[in-house]
Amino acid sequence: MAINQRAAALGVHGEDIAAAHLETLGWRIIERNWRCPAGELDIIAWDEAARAIVFVEVKSRSSTAFGDPLEAITWRKQAKLRELATLWLRVTTPRVRNIRLDAMGVLLPRGGQPEVTHVRGIGA
Repeated sequence: MAINQRAAALGVHGEDIAAAHLETLGWRIIERNWRCPAGELDIIAWDEAARAIVFVEVKSRSSTAFGDPLEAITWRKQAKLRELATLWLRVTTPRVRNIRLDAMGVLLPRGGQPEVTHVRGIGA
């Protein structure tokens, strides 16, 4: 498998694990991999406890050799996430008062158990 294919497969697997984790919290997944010309949102979910739509950026890695997965969510990536969330809200016109941006890092070591780190309220 080529490097780009492996990276894509790792990303999809990480997003699957992240979505499953959110569902164990009682969240409802509204949409995954929403795309528009400006970019892509990984996961859009409803957090009933917070009564908020949450836009979740997921970063997956097979090791920490190049840093923690969450380190890849820079201030520039957070600004892009805010822009895309605004576009999604305009297109779907949901009537919600609360939105939040979250980050999830998924570490998928070979032969080991996945490690999920969930940070709520990034880029506030």
